[in-house]
Formats: sequence, C-alpha cells, structure tokens
Amino acid sequence: MIDVYSKGKVTCIEGKTQGAVGRVFAFLVDGMLVDTGPQCLAESLIPFYQEQSFDLVTLTHSHEDHSGTAPWIQENLDIPIYVHPKGIHICEQDWPYPKYRQVTWGKRRKFTAQQLGETIQSRHYEWKVLYTPGHAVDHVSFLNEETGILFSGDLFVAPKTKVIMDSESIPVIMDSIRTLLTYDFGPMYCCHAGYIEDGKGMLIQKLKNLENLCKEVAHLYREGLSIFEINQKLFPKKYPIITVSGGEWDSLHVVSSIVKGL
Repeated sequence: MIDVYSKGKVTCIEGKTQGAVGRVFAFLVDGMLVDTGPQCLAESLIPFYQEQSFDLVTLTHSHEDHSGTAPWIQENLDIPIYVHPKGIHICEQDWPYPKYRQVTWGKRRKFTAQQLGETIQSRHYEWKVLYTPGHAVDHVSFLNEETGILFSGDLFVAPKTKVIMDSESIPVIMDSIRTLLTYDFGPMYCCHAGYIEDGKGMLIQKLKNLENLCKEVAHLYREGLSIFEINQKLFPKKYPIITVSGGEWDSLHVVSSIVKGL
C-alpha cells in the first residue's frame, strides 16, 4: 500500500511493504518523478501514476526498490527515464539481483534509460546532478539551489550505519556526504527516511558518526585485532537481514570497507 502527502513543494509517495524492510519513497516535484518505487507495490503505484501529470523520471540509482515500476511507466506513459551512465546497463537486464531481493521487492523487468548529465531540467527548475557513489556505483543526488531541496537517494537512510551490502564502501559514502555538504540546502528527501527538515544537520550527524566509527576500527586494527574480531566487538548484535541475504548485507562489510581504506 502507499500513502501520498505533501511536504513543501514535494509530493511524497510512501510505500509500505510487508515484512521487515520498512518504508520506501518516491517523490514528485515540478513534473519530475524521482525514483519509481518497487515492483511489489505496482498495484498501488500504477493507479496513482495514471492520475498524475509528470514529464520525466530521474533515478537516484538503479536498485530495484527505486526502479521497479520504471518499465511500466516507459511502456504505458512514454516518459523518458534518466539514470547515471553507470546504471544504464543494469537497467537493461531483467531482475539482475539475488533471489531474496526478488522476493522482497519484486522482479523488476528491463527498460531503457537515458544518460543523466550534470543538470536536469524540470518544468520550472534546474537540478544539479551530483554523483554520490558508495551505496551504489550509479548513485546520484538531485539538488535545486533555488529552493534548497535535496533528493539524497539512499545516501542518508539513518544517522547510524549498522549493516551495509558487500558492494558498498564506507569511505566512499563519507566522501559523497562531504560532497553534498559543500552545497547549501535545507529539506532533504531520503528514499527510506522520507522528509527530513534539517537535511544538512542530519547529514553532518551521520558523517560524524561514521568518522568516529572509522577511528574505532582503525584503533582496534592497529592493536592487532582481525576484521572478524573488530566486527564482533563493535557490532555484537546479528541482524536478521544478515541471514536472509546470505551475507550480502552484514556489519562485517562496514568494518572491512573501513580497513580497506586505511
């Protein structure tokens, strides 16, 4: 099911999925749809999209919870869909991700995406396309400097990081946050946390938490602890997603990516 409500100039489309994966958001602003939501919510999302007027779709990245209904939009609304160049080949594949994610988010069919440039134009605003990798190789954020609105994709999600995917990198995520913090913005729209009024303040808080975590890991590693021992010490709780994902998600990847960056 979905809930639809406005926060400032932005329409928030909040998807609520079954199980423990929680909320996922798409956003509509000035005739531009930012992400499309997952295929598993198509039954609720498609009627909403049929009632709306929008001219283009921009994807923060190609992951299935962000691009799941893009094939339907392309086939039925004939609206261009844009993604970072590194995501184009991913979009051209049918459900290119593990079985547990197919069950969780649905099977996203292939579609053809166009290449994002340095900016993208909605009806009245120009949006900076800021390359912010770390969570995904094709991850971008969208900033309108006139309104101070930032769409941060999955760069924020939560102030503290406990598990990440094996393809993610904490040092790269930190660099991407630093990139965003060089700009002025106010409200941040996160694809899992939703509307965050003090976007910059919350990103600063996340960066500080990650910097402190990096210091802890570096100290323990230089004391001779292994990556597995550091993980057991800093992240004693074993989250269900570790088992469900077969290890694709794990706190161990947090530690290993930090050590790799030392």
